[in-house]
Amino acid sequence: MLDRLNHVALAVPDLAAAAARYRETLGATVSAPQPLPEHGVTVVFVDLGNSKVELLEPLGEGSPIAAFLAKNPRGGMHHVCYEVSDIRAARDRLLASGARVLGDGEPKIGAHGRPVLFVHPGDMFGTLTELEEV
Repeated sequence: MLDRLNHVALAVPDLAAAAARYRETLGATVSAPQPLPEHGVTVVFVDLGNSKVELLEPLGEGSPIAAFLAKNPRGGMHHVCYEVSDIRAARDRLLASGARVLGDGEPKIGAHGRPVLFVHPGDMFGTLTELEEV
């Protein structure tokens, strides 16, 4: 079911400062900011060649990242994202195993323009897990 690791996402309190740190301190290639109102975040991606680091900050008052940062004001790891070839088949397999898919269970379009789902962290050893169809 799982293919490769797509990205590790870090919630940050200041996206511009975090992007600058990756560019200037680590010499990384960082994408332009991309607002995703349907997910309540603004994101940038740090290109690692074989994977990415996603930096995300809250967008709007109802952002789930705002709640995360309230508990972790300096930021921290928010989720991991794995690629799958068929997101609905992956969802059905997760549900059949008793895992909880967040939201209404229907994939939403993510930052890469592809369908994504999130699995409850309680079902994945305390880690929020995103699946992205590729």
